[in-house]
Amino acid sequence: MATEKIKIVIVGGGFGGIKIAKLFARENVDITLVDRHNFHLFQPLLYQVSTSVLSTDEIAYPIRSFFRGAKNVNLFMAKARGVDQERNVLITNHGEIPYDYLILAAGATTNFFGMKEVEEHAFGMKTIQEALHIRDHVLHEFERASKPYRTPEDRKKRMTFVVVGGGPTGVEEAGALTELIAIQKKEIHNLDFNDVSVKLIEATGRLLPMMPEDLQHKTVEVLKSKGVEVMLNTQVVGYDGDILKLKNGVEIPTTTVIWAAGVRAVDFIANCGGECARDGRIWIDEDLMVKGAIHQNVFAIGDCAAFMHGDMQRPLPTVAPVATQQAKVAYENIMKLIKGGSKDSLKKFVYKDLGAMATIGRGQAVVGSGLPGFMKPFFSSGFLAWCAWMFIHLLRLAGAHSNFTVAIKWTWNLFSGTRLGRIITNIKLDDDMTAEEQKALKKQTTLEKK
Repeated sequence: MATEKIKIVIVGGGFGGIKIAKLFARENVDITLVDRHNFHLFQPLLYQVSTSVLSTDEIAYPIRSFFRGAKNVNLFMAKARGVDQERNVLITNHGEIPYDYLILAAGATTNFFGMKEVEEHAFGMKTIQEALHIRDHVLHEFERASKPYRTPEDRKKRMTFVVVGGGPTGVEEAGALTELIAIQKKEIHNLDFNDVSVKLIEATGRLLPMMPEDLQHKTVEVLKSKGVEVMLNTQVVGYDGDILKLKNGVEIPTTTVIWAAGVRAVDFIANCGGECARDGRIWIDEDLMVKGAIHQNVFAIGDCAAFMHGDMQRPLPTVAPVATQQAKVAYENIMKLIKGGSKDSLKKFVYKDLGAMATIGRGQAVVGSGLPGFMKPFFSSGFLAWCAWMFIHLLRLAGAHSNFTVAIKWTWNLFSGTRLGRIITNIKLDDDMTAEEQKALKKQTTLEKK
């Protein structure tokens, strides 16, 4: 009688989840990968979808396509809700899934730091839907502002774009917005672009905290040269959809606030039976096993896991290299346990920092650590840094189709600035004017008749 295969359940189809599933696909085990979506998303390029550079199929890849030749890997589309460690089952909205070993790789979501009003009205940017929402909204605001019946105050409010958060996502989004605005300026002839502004707000005194100080200053310089108002040491305390309120008492009228100020673990992680950090991430030991787990068969990797080396002051950042490196160690440790090894024999995870990089706009980027000394003068910032950023991101994209089309679009965009993805897809057939707009239009019509 054939022995039943070990059941490996992986929650999340992000960088860590896909990596560890690929490793286990070579073994004599059954793998179930659980995700709400049927695609793997390359989140670092979401900002390019939100600013009309790329389309969704160029930063997303069907999960099943990764495992076309791996008969032991199955995708289970469902929303994970919790873990029953006593019974060794994952609980989802489509039933329970038994496991012998469970890997939590569920990723993260936007952190609004308890500000419910901001969460309700600001735009997050962690999913394809959110990126598309930002794209449609920004393009729509230009069209709305161009209507002649708008009041000057309303027009200026609609043309004020605020990005909150000075990390890579915020910097990249702010820079890309200025380039989108430059294209709109050439094509919308009845709009005064002196009313248009892009503001980048950061609560601390510096942008890109993972970068050397000279590159932080360089980033601010480049953003300012592109027309971005950089507001450091500035904290947001509220936003009602019309007015952004700052801690210093300043109020900014705007209809667009893009929130890139932080991430937290998805809510599901709190129901997994482990100890959680302040940001909701689940604490893990050096062997990547979940702290407080009943059995030695629950691991966590990537953005949903909180891990600190020795005397570190804070957990490792929520970046792809952490997830992929943890995936390899978690795979090796689980295979040791399957083969009869003890917890004491498991490998300890040590993160190797590969450096950080961020693009500030077309042909401009900064690259932090990870460069050999002789390369730093050439590749730390500017055009060559942008080429390095482009090359690394192309390598990480899934599928030859994405590599080819994205490379072509980036090259064409570099030379022409063209963004053909400026398509508004969320138009409502009953998109009526507000009472204020109807009053303004009626007033204008009356004046024209006179």
